[in-house]
Amino acid sequence: MSALAPIEYADRGTALTGWLARPAGPARAAILVWPTIANVTPAIERRARMLADAGYVAMIGDFYGEPVADFAASFPLAGALRADVDHYRTRLLAGLAALRGLPEAAGLPAAAIGFCMGGQAALELARLGADLAFVASFHGVFETARPADPGAAHKPRVLVLHGDADPLAPRDKVIALWDELDAAGFDWHFHAYAKVRHGFTDPGSDQRGMDALGYDASADRQSWAALLRFAEETFG
Repeated sequence: MSALAPIEYADRGTALTGWLARPAGPARAAILVWPTIANVTPAIERRARMLADAGYVAMIGDFYGEPVADFAASFPLAGALRADVDHYRTRLLAGLAALRGLPEAAGLPAAAIGFCMGGQAALELARLGADLAFVASFHGVFETARPADPGAAHKPRVLVLHGDADPLAPRDKVIALWDELDAAGFDWHFHAYAKVRHGFTDPGSDQRGMDALGYDASADRQSWAALLRFAEETFG
């Protein structure tokens, strides 16, 4: 697979670096990829390349604009970013603007996907009414400081890919998300995988030493296939 190209952009003075994967032929759409709480990792780089292999321009967004020393160091960075919902959402919109500003994405429809915290980020873009064809959340968290806006000008389709044994998103949170999306009038799809924990798409989850995390090869394959089918249905 080819190396990803760095994309320099900024959010209110914070320098950020996205990572771009280009398809070999004409692109079908542009997809913004939000990473896990650990920001850009080899597992997320692989997803961007997989999207490019499927015919999409894919750019990984940057949450923090600074290196993440290790997994533990990501938690205070994430806490500071998400402490204010407007600050958080503006950072997400900066990533979307960077993707849309790329020559490779000119004139293309766009979507956003994310993993873990990135799944929450994708849902936040839907909640605020970003002009996207769809968003997709892989083992994302569902809490928000500002529920989806029923009056938003745009309401992306929503695909949620969820491990039913994920303690970061238990069933009461699942039902709350369904109710929220229904109340706001969204077209949403929800896939749940029995006995599957948080981080199920990342083989590295098993090395984190956390009971909440676990890789699941079947859920990984099925969820990615579901994303590609959803994108095919949406973009043709």
